[in-house]
Amino acid sequence: MFTVTRSKHNPVLIPSPEHYWDAFATFNPSPIKRGRTVYALYRAISLPDVLETPNQRSIIGIAKSADEKHFTDHTPFIVPKEEWEKFGCEDPRATYFEGRYYIFYTALSKYPFAADGIKVAVAISKDLKKVSERHLVTPFNAKAMALFPERIGGKVMAIFSAHTDMPPTSMAIVEADEVADLWSEKTWTNFESQIGDHSIDPRRTPYDHVEVGAPPIKTPHGWLLFYSHIQNYFPSSDTAPRVFGIEALLLDLEDPKKIIGRTKGPLLAPEESYERTGYVDNIVFPSGALLSGDTIHLYYGAADTTGCRASISMIDLTSSMCPNVAPDWHLKRFSKNPILIKNPVHSWEAKAVLNPGAIRIGGTTHLFYRAISSDNTSSIGYATTNDGLNIDWRFAEPVYVPRAPFEMKKIEGRNSGCEDPRITKIGNRIYMCYTAFDGIGPPRVAVSSIREKDFLNHSFEWSEPELITPAAVDDKDTCILPEKIGKKYFILHRVGTDICGDYIDSLDFEKSKVDKCIRILGPRQNSWDGIKVGITAPPIKTKKGWLLLYHAVSRIHHTYRVGAALLDLKDPTIVLARSADPIFEPEEPYEKAGLVNNVVFPCGMVACGDLLYIYYGGADEVCGVATMKLDILLNALSRR
Repeated sequence: MFTVTRSKHNPVLIPSPEHYWDAFATFNPSPIKRGRTVYALYRAISLPDVLETPNQRSIIGIAKSADEKHFTDHTPFIVPKEEWEKFGCEDPRATYFEGRYYIFYTALSKYPFAADGIKVAVAISKDLKKVSERHLVTPFNAKAMALFPERIGGKVMAIFSAHTDMPPTSMAIVEADEVADLWSEKTWTNFESQIGDHSIDPRRTPYDHVEVGAPPIKTPHGWLLFYSHIQNYFPSSDTAPRVFGIEALLLDLEDPKKIIGRTKGPLLAPEESYERTGYVDNIVFPSGALLSGDTIHLYYGAADTTGCRASISMIDLTSSMCPNVAPDWHLKRFSKNPILIKNPVHSWEAKAVLNPGAIRIGGTTHLFYRAISSDNTSSIGYATTNDGLNIDWRFAEPVYVPRAPFEMKKIEGRNSGCEDPRITKIGNRIYMCYTAFDGIGPPRVAVSSIREKDFLNHSFEWSEPELITPAAVDDKDTCILPEKIGKKYFILHRVGTDICGDYIDSLDFEKSKVDKCIRILGPRQNSWDGIKVGITAPPIKTKKGWLLLYHAVSRIHHTYRVGAALLDLKDPTIVLARSADPIFEPEEPYEKAGLVNNVVFPCGMVACGDLLYIYYGGADEVCGVATMKLDILLNALSRR
């Protein structure tokens, strides 16, 4: 698990209206540090000139920054002068290697632009003040070459994208004895015909497109390579739109042609206005990165118009990707899952048991699970576990059944009843929020409570349920925070696709109702949580904030996954951090196939010692448990 934090100063590199040569766009910056100054080499696009063909041209500019917040002193650095670059220089990747700066870039030799006129070139500088020499590198169509910052096994290595304009594209690695060999004709003899022997392929489908992003960064787990992964780039039977995302690979330190780890989806996708609107809309493109301590500052182009920056913990990112340690950065399933399955002997839980709420009192974790009968009526079952994993006892009868008109079945055979309980203990009472559904109207949330003493004595005398969410509104996934915020109680709930909050005056639910949707979290378009989000269990209070796990639905395959967020202690409507990747997703057969396929859906969460236990429904049919070290989760959410 890791978080990605965009700079609050974005865009950090913007077009300069006083310079015609970069007044239109300044993007895809490649940063390099010299002393205390960070220099950004970037693609600059000029204002249109009706007397020129083409009427706009790209060159490589350089700007500098003392604080990495804004870059100033824009200066042309690589300007077309050779035949093989006469129509433009684009998208630099800069590396300091053995005493000199090597800036690889895309050189355009033909207009109208054609594949055989788009190749890789390199400019060399001793001081980033002027170019001392430049060379055409590849004899064939290629882009996005980046030099590894040190020799590997005594060899100079570079990674690049071949045949980007005449797909399929190959992400290839070239090696040489000396850096000058990279622009030697001998190096490229037979390379193109044997490119498969030199390539890596991180595409997920044949319809995707990939391009090298930032120069590789050496980490303890492997070479970290950020790259552009464009989903649905090529036409297919699926009508899904293109999605430009930034992803990452871990390459073997001794043999970079071996992929040893990868992100499971975009760590950054177009979301902010400056990424969604520009010269080319809805693009984020990685172009450079700097490692400062444990923090990676990732630089990227936004909408082919500006340069931006985001920060990521190197430890969290690489640990989430490396197979040896990745399980610790995600929720781990209990080896004996599922811990609860349907019981055909009991008609009230004969079809499915799922989505358990949880609370730990003394040395026992109490589970309140949704049970579905053969006629699709939901009630609440009850089980306990002392160690948090193995079920010690399971009640033979439901401990809560539909009893109010708003949850009684109106049409025979349809779903109805009491669903998806979330449990909170406040004072000496246990409060249960659940979804009440009569099979006709939109689902609403009801609350009932019981004295802790009665509950522990198995005297299930629940209070009369009260509806707390508005009529005619699809409002679900609700819980009460276990303590007041200021002088009021705080309720989390979901309206439509968003997690919302509302403050209420008291726990007298005849009088206090939810009537506001203060938006807290919403879907992130083009990401794994792109369709809708909702809370899992009531959040846990920690010194760093309210720890909230949330479920989310993706567009592809409509898969339910779990992410994490940290909410402000004094104002839980403020999101301090949110995971960039899911920490849990369907993998096992009992999560991938059931009443609803591809679902992990927690409703219960308990912290015990240094472990966090979550209790979840698998494929809407069984109950499971998974754990994660609490400090790993909190540290990943609190690193900034």
